[in-house]
Amino acid sequence: MPASRLVPDTGRPSALPGDEAAPARECLELPRPVLLLRAASWNFAESFGLPIVGYVLASWAGGRDAGLWGMLIVIWLTAAVRKFVTRSVPGLVMISLMVLTVQTVAAIATGNLLIFLLHFPLANLALCLLFARTARGSSPIAGRLAAEVIGLRCPAVHRQSMNRFFQNVTVLWSGVFLLLAAGLGALLAAVPAGTYVPIWAATTIALIAAGVCASVLWMRSVTRRLGIGFSFTPAA
Repeated sequence: MPASRLVPDTGRPSALPGDEAAPARECLELPRPVLLLRAASWNFAESFGLPIVGYVLASWAGGRDAGLWGMLIVIWLTAAVRKFVTRSVPGLVMISLMVLTVQTVAAIATGNLLIFLLHFPLANLALCLLFARTARGSSPIAGRLAAEVIGLRCPAVHRQSMNRFFQNVTVLWSGVFLLLAAGLGALLAAVPAGTYVPIWAATTIALIAAGVCASVLWMRSVTRRLGIGFSFTPAA
């Protein structure tokens, strides 16, 4: 089978039918590496990293309630800045904002930190069910996120083959979130509340990183087997 290839973006007009350069149009398209890494990193950092930093700093300065308010303020400020600058709020930021708002208000209003901490395993269980529900459909969520987060574009000629790949990857991520839900639920019963958030952060980062690496290697294997190449193009 032919190996995957990188096709440079020459900036020339698209090839016409019958032109020798036409196969390049059948490649999967990604933003250039630096732009891809920057966009993906920022998507996750602004949705999850910034609120965690806000929690750690505010709780260190003023205790648990201050940490919860600090996390909530950071995610709302992130959403407001995004709305003002880009006229839209990314989906990951909106999900983080809604979950943290409900859970933080509930925890502070009731004074029960357990209510707040329970949202970590429950959120992962919800993500597990969401991924599982879309895994066998015509639009698996892994494919949609690949388009939104890293800007992957798939031409029609490869859509059916890649849709099967994204269905399988969606099942993989459903398993990752199920493992996170089970592990974080067990940790909640086993460790003190004060150390739970740092352990949650480390566990989540480790498993998400493992899932990303597995997905990338799997995609590389599939595209090589099918003889599908990649073309780096400027991010939209």
